[in-house]
Amino acid sequence: MEPVRFRARRKSGGYLKWIVVLSGLLAMLSVIWVGWERLSPNNREVKPDYGTAHPIIYHGEAAKVGASVEGNNIRLPLSFIHDQLGLEQEVYFEDKTGTIVMTNANKVLRFKTNALTATMNKAAYPLRIAAEVKDDEVYLPTTPLEELYGLHIEYNKNTDIVTVMRAGDAVQRGISPEEGVIRTSPSNHATIVKRLAQKEELRIWGEKDGWYIVQSIDGVAGYASKKGITLTDLEQVKVQQEPVPYNAWKVIGSKINLTWEAVYQQTPDTSKIGELTGVNVVSPTWFELLDDEGNIKSKADKQYVQWAHKKGMQVWAVFSNSFEPDRTTAALGSANTRLQMIRQLSAFAELYQLQGINLDFENVNTSDKANLVQFVRELTPLMHEQGVVVSIDVSPKSNSEMWSLFLDRAALGKTVDYMMIMAYDEHWASSPVSGSVASLPWTEQSVKTIIEEDGVPANKLVLGMPLYARLWTEKKDDSGKTKVTSKALGMDTVNGIIAERKLKLTFDADSGQHYVEYKEDGALQRIWLEDGLSMKSRTALAKKYGLAGVATWQRQFSSDDIWGIINQSLKQLP
Repeated sequence: MEPVRFRARRKSGGYLKWIVVLSGLLAMLSVIWVGWERLSPNNREVKPDYGTAHPIIYHGEAAKVGASVEGNNIRLPLSFIHDQLGLEQEVYFEDKTGTIVMTNANKVLRFKTNALTATMNKAAYPLRIAAEVKDDEVYLPTTPLEELYGLHIEYNKNTDIVTVMRAGDAVQRGISPEEGVIRTSPSNHATIVKRLAQKEELRIWGEKDGWYIVQSIDGVAGYASKKGITLTDLEQVKVQQEPVPYNAWKVIGSKINLTWEAVYQQTPDTSKIGELTGVNVVSPTWFELLDDEGNIKSKADKQYVQWAHKKGMQVWAVFSNSFEPDRTTAALGSANTRLQMIRQLSAFAELYQLQGINLDFENVNTSDKANLVQFVRELTPLMHEQGVVVSIDVSPKSNSEMWSLFLDRAALGKTVDYMMIMAYDEHWASSPVSGSVASLPWTEQSVKTIIEEDGVPANKLVLGMPLYARLWTEKKDDSGKTKVTSKALGMDTVNGIIAERKLKLTFDADSGQHYVEYKEDGALQRIWLEDGLSMKSRTALAKKYGLAGVATWQRQFSSDDIWGIINQSLKQLP
């Protein structure tokens, strides 16, 4: 009997081994492929696409809205001019009339859409192409933008790219020593928008993630590896030669010493005005806004001007908004009504030989804030062309909408020659509590705030000083509640009360002023004085902060001796 033989069965593990090996190889190849993909540069090239037909490149970045190009005629969109160039206050557009007003320190250019005529200050100014509106966007011709704001504009017909630079821009330049590329983002995997020839020149606008933000000479913008760029020189955009800037009148060896002349019906008889020792500017309240159309009522008097000039004083006539908010809104709200006011003020300045216009706009809607700035920007260059100083009266900063918040002191301070701080009425006529018209600490803080918060140069500021005090009456009514009333008194009247009642002055440390009180008919009468002491303290503040001078409201409240005190205080060394 043969032995039973058993045949060994083959193991199936050999197949599994091969599967594992193959899987490992595939995984390795995938890793290698992914690594190669990550490390190898993207060689795909695309046509530059900045989202518009005629892209605007500014400082290496594409604007949201492109230019309008017709042949060699280029127009820039107003949104770009406002948002990217930051010329929102300088370039004004009025939609309802299609009026464009461009302003700088010396010039005011006015024109309308679809018009080839314009006026620069008072002279005709021809336009080669008109401004236009397309798809709700306003497009402005580049020539006046170049002239007024020193823009440098390049257009490349091959790429259809418009490059905008500003006067004074300093741009780093570089070259590509070897052939290189510009990419859409700072990565080797980004697509290529331009291949660079050897030694091709570039503008370098900045850096991002280790790459340069670059622009080729034909306008294409993007990113280039820093390793492939050699820096060369700086390109300086030429600053436009401006005419000699207007220099506002200044007092040699002293400071402005202005007094306002309140003219309610007619100008005072100058033969009855005493000696105003040291006063070098008088400011009569002659011009008032008459109606919504921008017409101005005048109470000007040539004889008063002649008297002032003979005394060696300048005349800076006041133009007020009549403290009528609705009328002011209408007059400021249109380019035409603003121009109407400007033309009249220009004519008055010439007719009466005025050296200055002092703007006094009060009780104004906060919605008119920007329009007031625009009016001042449009007025000032034309006044300067006539040699006329422009100043504006502003209140100390507060939360009052109609008396303070409507004033953009920072913007106004950049345009006017002088800004008068009306540092009085800390306690106003109907104040519920008695107090100083302008305590010294409050006055100083008013000055500091405008200098520090609004950046108005100290040498443009004139400190307003009250020549009046308030007689406060505090009397309890039947319910036992104290009722407070007041009336304004000039210096001579206050001195008369003190002499008649033989009152003794005390020094109030909180206000920094002399103070008196007395009883009359069961009521407490209180006065914080404006006198030689307070005037010396206020002029000391003007000198401490390097202000342009002082201004007093108003002449008819003064005592005869106060002018000499103010004058002497201004001339004394700090």
